[in-house]
Amino acid sequence: MRTRFERWNGYRKRAADLTELAALAADDPGMERELAADLAALESEVARSTIEAQLSGPYDERDCLLNIAAGVGGTDACDFAEMLVRMYLRWCERRGFRAELVDSTPGDEAGFRSATLSVEGLYAYGYLRAERGTHRLVRLSPFDAQHRRQTSFVLVDPTPQVESDTEIEIRPDELRVDTYRSTGAGGQNVNKLETAVRITHLPTGTVAASQNERSQLQNREQAMKMLRARLLEAKVRAQEAEQAKERGEVRAAEWGSQIRSYVLHPYSLIKDHRTGVEIGDTARVLDGDIDPFLEAALAMPAGGGKGS
Repeated sequence: MRTRFERWNGYRKRAADLTELAALAADDPGMERELAADLAALESEVARSTIEAQLSGPYDERDCLLNIAAGVGGTDACDFAEMLVRMYLRWCERRGFRAELVDSTPGDEAGFRSATLSVEGLYAYGYLRAERGTHRLVRLSPFDAQHRRQTSFVLVDPTPQVESDTEIEIRPDELRVDTYRSTGAGGQNVNKLETAVRITHLPTGTVAASQNERSQLQNREQAMKMLRARLLEAKVRAQEAEQAKERGEVRAAEWGSQIRSYVLHPYSLIKDHRTGVEIGDTARVLDGDIDPFLEAALAMPAGGGKGS
């Protein structure tokens, strides 16, 4: 809270300084350009902080695990999953977040059947929780011999990172650990030894797997990290559902709901069905410029939306 207070005080001081300097820059074009650039930078920072001020959930400030899974659509869905992986990685670059692909299962012909990104940065989960749901792609399929239009779906599921092992307690007898050979690109040991690890939480049926690390021990640690995050997310959803029930709200099930359409044929348009935000420059969005969608979704009241 103190950090936020100091940040906003800093904005007020910078605005006051710019106001004073503007009075001196009337006859100095060079100074006017510098002031315009400083003002644009300040406005951008204030806009970002205004959005972050709305991220007041108990886990919003945390790092995030982002799971991306191909749904209906076969190879096109796997390819779409890879497109979204790239989109989120580029968004993280723009935002200054650290992101890496920590687990992936390749598709039979192209793309990913599933992939998990680790995103580290202040409010990473707060921003990316707005991406939860089903994303739909409509395009001429590059994998269809007749080049017909194909609709495919990908599920995006963010979870907050667990900060300590005691936050989500798991007993050893609640786990089933399976090892298998990695299906990734591989190295000296990968694909030859059973370095990949799949952990199942027996009471809930929650599964987490890791195969991108070099050793079985590293994959086990990564899988446990992912498992704790998914159990924490399940806890968060249960709390939100109970609060909504107490308030008498009727809320659409988010899991599996279509939140956004990426139409590349017969026209170019990306539309968010919750907020109504539309962007015709599909290349720009797929290159990571998703802030207009995030900001509109985060600004919505709980349970709001424009529908589809």
